[in-house]
Amino acid sequence: MEIMKDAINAILDNIRNAEDYLNEDDVKKFINIIGESNNIFVIGAGRSGLAAKAFAMRLMHLGISTYVVGETTTPAINEGDCLIAISGSGETSTIVSPAKIAKNRGANVLALTSYPESSLGKLADSYIFVKGRTKVEADDKNYMKRQIHGNYTSLTPLGTAFELTSLVFLDGLVSELMEVMEQTESDLKARHTVLE
Repeated sequence: MEIMKDAINAILDNIRNAEDYLNEDDVKKFINIIGESNNIFVIGAGRSGLAAKAFAMRLMHLGISTYVVGETTTPAINEGDCLIAISGSGETSTIVSPAKIAKNRGANVLALTSYPESSLGKLADSYIFVKGRTKVEADDKNYMKRQIHGNYTSLTPLGTAFELTSLVFLDGLVSELMEVMEQTESDLKARHTVLE
């Protein structure tokens, strides 16, 4: 139980610390680009993809035309659209490749990543730095050496800290968008699915 409690506290600390390193100008740019876009496309791989889908649902609740990349009903991305890409490493090929396509088609690319100097970070029109241990760190040559010497960078596996912090950040961003768009919870609820 002690390891589980320590892991939960490590995750919560990472989420709490996010407000210390989040750049207000970057967040405003995200909101402006989302607000000016014709359509929003979201993409992420694995658990980052689940965070992307959760965000897409809330954008839809806000009345924003939103699509999840890879779904059968997702249309072509065009100029005036925006791709929001979530990748801790910023090097996941299944994320970077569609981001390049979006840029080539004239769409804006917004990124959430732990590595702003990554391929994804460099091609993004704007990025949000989200701190978190990612798979890149686990592949680091010195990772096992640090672990043996008791230098535990995280008790959470793979990208957990990044994924959960991204999910919380995106939910917070929805609250900002609600304020900017003058939307209430009742407005969102009116767009919630009824086919359940």
